[in-house]
Amino acid sequence: MTVSIRDLRPGGPGRASDAEAVVRVRRSALPFMITTAEGVAFELSSAHPARHYRLLVAENDAGRVIGTAQVGIAHDSPEPGHSYVNAYVDPAHRGFGAGSSLLRAAEEHLAAHGAVDTYAWVLDQPAHRRFAERHGYRPSRSAHFLRLDLAAAALPPLPEALPPGIEVRPASAFAADPRPLFEADAEATSDEPGDVGIELDDYEGWLAEIWNNPTLDKELTTVVLVDGVVASFTAAQTDGATRYASAMTGTLRAFRGRGLAKLAKIISLHRARAAGYTDAFTGNDAGNDPMLAINKWFGYEICATETRFAKRLEAV
Repeated sequence: MTVSIRDLRPGGPGRASDAEAVVRVRRSALPFMITTAEGVAFELSSAHPARHYRLLVAENDAGRVIGTAQVGIAHDSPEPGHSYVNAYVDPAHRGFGAGSSLLRAAEEHLAAHGAVDTYAWVLDQPAHRRFAERHGYRPSRSAHFLRLDLAAAALPPLPEALPPGIEVRPASAFAADPRPLFEADAEATSDEPGDVGIELDDYEGWLAEIWNNPTLDKELTTVVLVDGVVASFTAAQTDGATRYASAMTGTLRAFRGRGLAKLAKIISLHRARAAGYTDAFTGNDAGNDPMLAINKWFGYEICATETRFAKRLEAV
């Protein structure tokens, strides 16, 4: 089988988009991730220029897309030179060189744009780990995918009343001015465990890439305010059908230890179930014991684990 690598075709008059094929591959390779054709097209169109983002596809000699990769510079890291490549191959078409070809094209692109190292999230299974190590990647920290059967779960009950000074709103209530949510996201993100630091300091970029993302459900994204100030939030992604994911949950430092993240998540989960979503997913750094404990309390169970693999790149 011959495998060719090219950029995703966004579609246009008389030309089909590859977005649906990318969704098919991602769902088959990593079914715990929320992905939609609209979201795939948005990834490409909204990417910051400094990211040098490419969405690659691997195509077999029959013209079928059998693999895909997200490739970019970590432009929001305070340390220059970091980059990432996340490659996925349809399980039915593994062993034909699609993964290796995607990695080779990605690494060449990243090195050409000044990356000195790159990282990839790899399913913590023997075959996946061997593939990464064979291509020069070395493991570091791990993270878990967790799933909750939202249709059948006995969710913790909603609070009968909120404490004085506490208010809960959907993110849609901030449509006229989302900056308070940006500021909360920036602080929470800066405290996230990880090997590559992230600084969210570009409000317009945040609006373009995060706030306007079509998979962000602004009705189910839930914000907790204390005396009118944003204190905690949980961001919800949905596929518009049955799948819901907690994309990010954070509490500002001044308000931690008061159960506000639990409050945001429980309200969001109840709203998601009422809206007809049946499968809830989330992800946690394996060392983030407080958040893992919260998700266990909700009934989430670990369904898969990924390990972050990194590689030093050769200069072009």
